[in-house]
Amino acid sequence: MYAYNLFRSTGPDGLSCAVPEERSVPPFVVGPHWRFEGRLENPRAGPLGFDRQAAATGVRFNGFYLFASFQEVARHRETRGSSDS
Repeated sequence: MYAYNLFRSTGPDGLSCAVPEERSVPPFVVGPHWRFEGRLENPRAGPLGFDRQAAATGVRFNGFYLFASFQEVARHRETRGSSDS
């Protein structure tokens, strides 16, 4: 089982990237479009949208795992909605 470094897109898409600590961060994960969100030591307690089995498959084929965190999309909509009023 891996410990992951988590990165989140700064856009409204809710896209997240989990990279095992022993792997290199993919070249597309750069600021200002991405931000480091911390370390995930226990994938069973991962963020909303994180799937352990899909992560293992993604890492095996790509070296990283991309997933949508719908919690982030909802948070962005709430923030944007309150600023529109």
